[in-house]
Parts: sequence; structure tokens; C-alpha cells
Amino acid sequence: MDRAPGLSVRLKLTLSYAGFLILAGTLMLAAAWVFFLRYLPRGFTLDTMWFVNYHYRSDPLHGFGLPAAAVLLSLLVFGLVGGWILAGRMLAPLSRITDATRMAATGSLSHRIRLPGCRDEFRELADAFDTMLARLEAHIAEQQRFAANASHELRTPLAITQTLLDVARNDLNRDTGELVDRLHAVNTRAIDLTEALLLLSRADQRSFTREHVDLSLIAEEATETLLPLAEQRGVTIATSGDMTPTIGSHALLLQLSTNLVHNAIVHNLPEQGTVWITTSVHPKSVVLTVENTGEKLTPELVSTLVEPFRRGTERIRTDHAGVGLGLAIVKSITQAHDGTLTLTPRAAGGLCVTVQLPAAPPHTGR
Repeated sequence: MDRAPGLSVRLKLTLSYAGFLILAGTLMLAAAWVFFLRYLPRGFTLDTMWFVNYHYRSDPLHGFGLPAAAVLLSLLVFGLVGGWILAGRMLAPLSRITDATRMAATGSLSHRIRLPGCRDEFRELADAFDTMLARLEAHIAEQQRFAANASHELRTPLAITQTLLDVARNDLNRDTGELVDRLHAVNTRAIDLTEALLLLSRADQRSFTREHVDLSLIAEEATETLLPLAEQRGVTIATSGDMTPTIGSHALLLQLSTNLVHNAIVHNLPEQGTVWITTSVHPKSVVLTVENTGEKLTPELVSTLVEPFRRGTERIRTDHAGVGLGLAIVKSITQAHDGTLTLTPRAAGGLCVTVQLPAAPPHTGR
């Protein structure tokens, strides 16, 4: 933003210090004039005061005025010089903050201020600015990785489609039924990926309407929807828990529950797998927990499962690769509802996912 040039903060502080000293000195001299010179004992004259010039002993005002002017002039010089030095020392941290801000404006987010010393207003500002830079740097890096992965994931089905079309054009005698089936599968995957990206963006922007919902009912709805898939894979689903009232988007929380249950069904044992879905209520929060049997997982692998397009290939069944956004969407929806998401590997194998959301306040209606 272009602004008209003006006085610097350092100069303003200097003038303020000097003005304060001049004002204080003037008041002190005025008090001396009123209470010292105006109320002398009777018979007291300036002739007895050796420090008053001989020519002004008959004129008290002039005799007092010149020393007073000299004092005020000394205070002015002292205020300007001392104020300039003092303001410079006080505003030195602000110069470092300004330099860091300008570097950040050019795109350099790795620079940190790191002001030394005890806590004060400038150091609190510097620490807050460093924290903001760290979060911005991490967020931009995450967005860059996401954009690169999304571009790759979207390019893959398009490249496959182009290859199938080239094959069909060069081999007119090829079975079109098989080609159509493969094109349909690739197109379905591309649509699923696009819808997942749109849902992830919607959750990140928090562009949804909040309402009173029961997380336990939403989890039950998601379970009923995926029950045929569980029966097909031989997975048993066990549900239990209490009513868990919270405030949020029914559609997004349903997507969250569906992704968790679907993930637990798909990444399970080949035979006789189990999924446990429980809900509980705490004083200030409600909790949804989804556990499943499966292969043993390392904490290092579990910590990366919420990243976009991280599928954890050793957990994936070959007949259902997904789009790699299931748990990333769960994390985004949880954060959009001011909740926390925790992933923990089970000692016996499998994964335990816990979603903790703020509890809804008591609903009082008349």
C-alpha cells in the first residue's frame, strides 16, 4: 500500500520525550517563581542574592527569566539527544520484526526473528510472528504436496483412458465390451477422486451449516449402509455406546463415519475380521471410536495414514485401492468441527481411530 511520507516513530518518540521534559521544566520553574520569588519574607530583596546579576537585582522577572530560559534550552537539548538514543534502543526489536515481515512478503518463510531477552510486548509479537511463519510454511508445504499428488492422481485415470482409446482406434476388431467396462471403471475412479477432493476442500473452508446432531445415530446410519460390504468380506461389525449430542454438519459427519467404517472393513483380516464401533459421552466432549482387526502396524506408518494420498500399501486389499483420501477427509472434517483425531495401532493388529468432538450444550427449548 502506497502511503504519504510522514514522521518516523523514533522521531515522534523523541519529540514526545523532549516535549515532556520542556513541560515538566516549565512547570517546575513556574512553581519556583510562584512559591519562592512571590512569597519572600518582608524586607527581603534580590540585593542579598549573590547569584543574581547586578543589572537585574531591581527587576526580579528579568533576573529569573534568563536562568530559566537557559534551563529550558538545556532540557530541550537533553530531551532531543537522550530521547533519540532511548527511542532507538527501544525500537530496535521492531526493526528486526519489520525486516522479517518484508522477507516473508517476498516469499521467504524460513526466516525467524527469535528475539532474545525476557518477555515483553515486542518479544511476544516476535514469538507470535515466528509461530505464524512456521504454520504458514508448514501449510504451504502441505498444499504443495497435495497439489502435486492430486495432479498425479488425476492424470493417471486420464492417461489410462487415453491409452484405451488409442488401442481401440488402432485395433477396430477388439472386443468393445471389455473396453467399455475398463473405461467405466477408470471413469468411476476419476469421479470418486474428484468428489473426494471437492469434499476435502469444503471441509477445509468450513463452508457448512451447523446443527444439533447425534453422532451415535450418524455412526449407526453409516454402519447400516456398509453392512452389505462387511458381509461380503466376512467382517463382523459390533456397535455399542450412548447418545452423543454434538453440533456440526450431518452430511460431513456422516461422511466421516462412513470413511472410518469403510476403512475398518477394507483394511481387515482376509477372513473372520471384526470392527468395533463405540460412542461415549464426556463432560465437554463426545467420542466416536472405530477399531478393527488386521495386520500389525508400526507407529511410524500409522502417523502417515492421515496424509492425502497415503494409502499404506501393505494394508490395502488388491481389489479395493481407493483414492487415498479417506482418512485425510476424516482429519479435515474433524478439524473443521474443532475436534481431535487420534490413530493408534492395536497390539493384536489393526487400527484404533478415535474422533473427539465438542459436546453440544444443553438444548433448552420452550
